[in-house]
Amino acid sequence: MSRIGKKPVTLPQGVTATVEGKTVKVKGPKGELKVSLVSEIDASVGPDGVTLTPREGAERGRQMWGMQRTLVNNLVVGVTQGFTERLEINGVGYRAAVQGKNLNLQLGFSHDVAYPIPAGISIVTEKPTSIAISGIDKQLVGQVAAEIRGYRPPEPYKGKGVKYANEYILRKEGKKK
Repeated sequence: MSRIGKKPVTLPQGVTATVEGKTVKVKGPKGELKVSLVSEIDASVGPDGVTLTPREGAERGRQMWGMQRTLVNNLVVGVTQGFTERLEINGVGYRAAVQGKNLNLQLGFSHDVAYPIPAGISIVTEKPTSIAISGIDKQLVGQVAAEIRGYRPPEPYKGKGVKYANEYILRKEGKKK
């Protein structure tokens, strides 16, 4: 039995959820999101929120139960609070700036990297060396952050590159004389 899956997803005031077949739609103050559940999971909306249950005798349903409940919970959190991921840029001459619908990154290459900002995502550069990515879809926010970090991941000797704000870089010792 999944301890996470057993808990119903509570719906705060101002948030509505509907279940149509295997699709759960959540509407709130920040927008509307939906997720398709696996076929072995049944969802229902009740007075205590959205309840997910695995089909009887379906082993895969019990395996996916907790994850599917977490996906629905992420929808509720997204339409009420939203998600934010912060990146830091370390390195001499490395910086970022938002120009129109692109994020312009200078990461030590011979050219600037222009990253097109996808719909539903807002990117703010508080300082030239810090980037805040926010949106209502947790998966999309994480994907955008991973793609930006992928242009220049932090290297282990000096720590130069793009890293998550809460990431710790394991540093290596340089060569000895």
